[in-house]
Amino acid sequence: MDAFTLLKKDHEKVSGIFSKLEETTERAEKTREDLFTQLKQELDIHAHIEETIFYPALKQEAETRAVTLEGFEEHHVIKTLLKELEPMSVGSEQWTAKLKVLKENVEHHVEEEEGEMFKSAREVLSREQIEDLGTRMEAEKKRQQQQQKSAAA
Repeated sequence: MDAFTLLKKDHEKVSGIFSKLEETTERAEKTREDLFTQLKQELDIHAHIEETIFYPALKQEAETRAVTLEGFEEHHVIKTLLKELEPMSVGSEQWTAKLKVLKENVEHHVEEEEGEMFKSAREVLSREQIEDLGTRMEAEKKRQQQQQKSAAA
């Protein structure tokens, strides 16, 4: 599988979860909790496959090093916001506000990734490398999803 296609599908899935969350009100606590759990799982796995497989390949190249380091830092901010959101009441106005900040950070990250990073990556990676990275990320993603299911059971 093409690495860029896999990552874009993840981005679209996360965007869809954010859209569903935005439609909820503070009173829809169960729905919000379920959607937030989904969102966190998707973002955790996505960050993991990027940080362990995709980013290391890009970090080696001078043309993609700076944008990759920025990607790591953006992930750090997103993870911090997720950790702060997790113990909060989904029915609070503060949770709603923090979720909006998370969404804005994720959207900014996706925009930079699909724009600058992917463009630069296509210049430094061969077709074979792009396919290999995609295949490895897909396998790791499935492994992570299985781990999450086992942990939840």
